[in-house]
Amino acid sequence: MSNKSEGSFQDSLNDWLVSIIVAVALAFCIRTFIFEPYKVEGTSMYPTLHNQERLIVNKFSYFLGDPKRNEIIVFRYPKDESRDFIKRVIAVGGDTVEMRDGAVLVNGKKIEEPYTWKEDPKGLNHSNYRKSLVPKDHIFVLGDNRNNSEDSRFADVDFVPLRLVKGRADVVFWPFERFRKLP
Repeated sequence: MSNKSEGSFQDSLNDWLVSIIVAVALAFCIRTFIFEPYKVEGTSMYPTLHNQERLIVNKFSYFLGDPKRNEIIVFRYPKDESRDFIKRVIAVGGDTVEMRDGAVLVNGKKIEEPYTWKEDPKGLNHSNYRKSLVPKDHIFVLGDNRNNSEDSRFADVDFVPLRLVKGRADVVFWPFERFRKLP
């Protein structure tokens, strides 16, 4: 009779170990290939995103296609790939992009940007950026808080290669009172 109870304990232990290994493997695969939590650090995307908000980044979406204009993405910082940045896609490969006195022109047309911070105490952004062609397999990104954003206007970010894009920011889940789907 003791052999049966030892076998039952050993079977239970084996079942638990297999379950734990499967759960860890699934969690790893989901985080690596499908969804990843992300914490906003800084105010470069204000007022769309607030410092310390937590997001769900959809990594799977870009297995099916490339980022599109106006999507908010997380990417590895080109000069130090151990750091992640979050910005808005303004132009994609093949587009021309230019800024004149803060107005952004994509393919020669001024784009409407209701998401930018217009009440910045520093005043409206009056950046200029020379007319440039976004290279194939690259994107041009800007923060919504233009006076406080290190983005494609600067040489250390420049045009972001698609290989550095981690995923699209889809949902703000924390703090819970600001839970929302991102456009």
